[in-house]
Amino acid sequence: MRLTTPTPAPHHPHTSPPDRTSRQRRRIGKRWLTAVVAALVTAGAAAVIQLPADARESTAPGYGQDDLRRDTDAIRALGVTGVQARVTTGPGRDLVATSGVAEAGTDRPVPRNGYFRTASTGKAFVAAVVLQLVDEGKLALDDTVDRWLPGLVDGNGNDGRRITIRQLLQHTSGIHDDDLPGYTTAQEYHERRYDTYTSRQIVARAMKHRPDFPPGTGWSYSNTGYALLDMVIEKATDRPWHQEVEDRVLKPLGMDRTYLPGSTPTLRRPHANGYQVFPSGQRVDVTALVLPDPGGYVSTTADVNRFFRALLGGELLPQARLAEMQDTVRVDEETQVLWPGGRYGLGLVNRPLSCGGSYWSHEGGDGGYITLNGATDDGSRAVTVSMSTALGDSPDNALRQEKAASDLVDHALCDTPGHGQDS
Repeated sequence: MRLTTPTPAPHHPHTSPPDRTSRQRRRIGKRWLTAVVAALVTAGAAAVIQLPADARESTAPGYGQDDLRRDTDAIRALGVTGVQARVTTGPGRDLVATSGVAEAGTDRPVPRNGYFRTASTGKAFVAAVVLQLVDEGKLALDDTVDRWLPGLVDGNGNDGRRITIRQLLQHTSGIHDDDLPGYTTAQEYHERRYDTYTSRQIVARAMKHRPDFPPGTGWSYSNTGYALLDMVIEKATDRPWHQEVEDRVLKPLGMDRTYLPGSTPTLRRPHANGYQVFPSGQRVDVTALVLPDPGGYVSTTADVNRFFRALLGGELLPQARLAEMQDTVRVDEETQVLWPGGRYGLGLVNRPLSCGGSYWSHEGGDGGYITLNGATDDGSRAVTVSMSTALGDSPDNALRQEKAASDLVDHALCDTPGHGQDS
């Protein structure tokens, strides 16, 4: 999900579905989310994914290595250049599978724990830090934005005196998410890929628009809200927000392969290259670019699984604060099509499992990398799948990619084999 600006279709009625899809994908941040939502609205129905029927080699019960390989192959078969997936069930207990290649036109394999851009998954890191600060009494969820950033959210009906920290975390603030220049076309990507934006610049762009709704009366994905949270963290701690994430989340959990590249447009090695398929059908290597924070984090499947297992397992927050993080609201109708039964907490997405119950996650997509993840309620089981291609050539293909990856997450967390023939 490219959480750059998950702006639902109504926000951009002047754009065609393919263009809107590409723009939205880039934002999830928001762009991937918006892209797939647009695809769903345009397609009008969920596509059926036919998974390849590979012979099973494992005789172990539950979801095994062959099942994971089958599900990664199903994603690759849709036209995704490379896929890596990891299921973690305990210390040193991982299933890992890759499919495709690390670079188009080569036979170089996808690294089993290669780096990739996490995009909106980084919002969960920021939310965890905010909840820690709440627990320490350094700020409160019902503090207004104006309490910490006086006068910043103002104009065109925007009023920081009426918006709370909780609403920023939950995307219920109503702040309109202004589309940053993305890559609707390959030319736009090449022209704008190294553009940088400060949090204040992102907020200033949003203030040129009227709110989508009065605070607390609706739900709409807002990257701008998390840019504001970055600034709130800095005001409350008098330190850079990313340093707080480093010291409170990454270092304590040993996530030493998760980092912010800043203005460096390249990734550390090893990594699979990221590709964007544009509405024209052109496939372009978009590995090199600069993403706005907090969507700029680079990580690995092992580190992302470590984060969600620790968060759900109570290592980062006391139970009372975790419960607040898991206090969810229903997402808007368009996103319900993407996440049937989905709800949004404070930086966490809750989605139902086909086997009963639900799981917690925060997907992200940008710069050709699309990441879906999830963990069970107690954090005992986690899965992350990273795809190195964003299929933005048609609404149907965007939807198929999202659904195939969602199916992998569901199969892995349900720990049920034999899904190779159904969707």
